[in-house]
Amino acid sequence: MSTLPLNLETDDFKLPAPAMPAQATLDQVLKRRHSTRSFRPDPIPPAALSALLWAASGVNREQVGGRTAPSARDWKEVDVYAVLAEGTYRYDPRTNRLLLVSPEDLRSATGVQDFVAQAPLNLVYVAELDRMVDAASEDRPFLAGADTGFMAQNVYLCCAALGLGTVVRALIDRRRLAQALGLPPNQRITLAQSVGYAAATA
Repeated sequence: MSTLPLNLETDDFKLPAPAMPAQATLDQVLKRRHSTRSFRPDPIPPAALSALLWAASGVNREQVGGRTAPSARDWKEVDVYAVLAEGTYRYDPRTNRLLLVSPEDLRSATGVQDFVAQAPLNLVYVAELDRMVDAASEDRPFLAGADTGFMAQNVYLCCAALGLGTVVRALIDRRRLAQALGLPPNQRITLAQSVGYAAATA
């Protein structure tokens, strides 16, 4: 059963306000940060999902539209897609909403490792190269990759604060995933990141 309050009339839903645990200090989350590749199937609650997406690309300065992660020349060229069992959504930072991209479970398409299909959430970072005005074509992939790295690290620290596990991934069949997401040629998948509650290890 879906844990998301989907608006069936508009195929989107408003996320709850993001909230980080007040007791989590920067020192603590840096010490806890690590990669996890084995996840329990438990869904991520909407409040935690909102915090993760806000950490990746949310608005932290309303008056200027500033984001939680830096972006070269303020292009904001990287969008975040949330791939869940109940469907795939694009995160809209300005309204803190998820917009439906596909009602299908596309988790297995987000990477080549077996665990990605079991992770309750896979984030996919997609760069729209046309937003990178005046950047040389050979520089665009590098700059988009750097911006994605900032976003993925924010998610790592958020996961450490929330008691979630995560791992960032580059092993992706990008052509297959781009087709599944319906991406046009000017949009490129940079990285993916699996998130969930870590499974117990022996």
